[in-house]
Amino acid sequence: MRVVSIPMTTRFRGIIVREAALLPGEAGWGEWSPFLEYPPDVAEPWLRCAEEAAAGDWPAPVRDRVPVNVTVPAVDPERAHGIVLAGGCRTAKVKVAEPGQTTADDEARLEAVRDALGPDGRIRVDANGGWSVDDAVRAIGRLDRAAGGLEYAEQPVATVEELALVRRRVSVPIAADESIRRAEDPYRVRDLEAADIAVLKVQPLGGVRACLEIAERIGLPVVVSSALETSVGIAAGVALAAALPELPYACGLATVQLLTGDVVGASLLPVDGALPVGRPEVRTDRVEALAADPERVAHWEARLAEVRALRAVRKDQRP
Repeated sequence: MRVVSIPMTTRFRGIIVREAALLPGEAGWGEWSPFLEYPPDVAEPWLRCAEEAAAGDWPAPVRDRVPVNVTVPAVDPERAHGIVLAGGCRTAKVKVAEPGQTTADDEARLEAVRDALGPDGRIRVDANGGWSVDDAVRAIGRLDRAAGGLEYAEQPVATVEELALVRRRVSVPIAADESIRRAEDPYRVRDLEAADIAVLKVQPLGGVRACLEIAERIGLPVVVSSALETSVGIAAGVALAAALPELPYACGLATVQLLTGDVVGASLLPVDGALPVGRPEVRTDRVEALAADPERVAHWEARLAEVRALRAVRKDQRP
């Protein structure tokens, strides 16, 4: 296992440095990068995804390019405008409902994004469950007007039940992310008719094949999104998007742009709003240049041991 520590271009998801472990296998490398606060039971599916990738156990693609959106953190309007112009995409996903900010801040950011994209670009927002039901209804209406039309609003509220309530009170389509990947039953979104779109992330959900099964059973259009990975981890998301029978929306897989470095020779960065399908080659010199301190490596080795111990306990408990 090799552990890297990569500074970010801006604070995102509350972090300024992204750590990731790379695991070797017969087909190359897989990425295991559960966020640092995640306990072993939450981190275990992420390990399954890395092992699947390292073994080369991905389904055959049905397309060779995957359309993607540029991701705009909760930054000021001028910075948001610049990120969109530099992103090379015609769809933008804009973070909103940031603690300490107001809906007016979000409106200003969306207006800047619309100006950068022009009238034909698509804009979606992601609140990461940050609103109450009533606040979500009010905010989505305001943001829809500020953006000149929203493609969809992702995870405006925290629970599946709240998501269903919001969906019935707004005209903007609703996408579910945390309500799928953090739920004991990801299909409650389907059963409660709580969303129009399913956002799937390969690491939290256990890999490409596990996500394909969810996509088939959940019966909703799918957007594949990242968990802020290096190009090694992004390649697994691209493999999922490439294997889906239909891909009606741009995917949230252009997040390597948020990192100041990468572990491969040719980073998975969008060209004409799309990523190529394939497995980028890890470069040892780049891994070494981004290597985490020994103390951090020991931390990840301990995390890996905890997850494997949890697996052993679960195996012993099977009837």
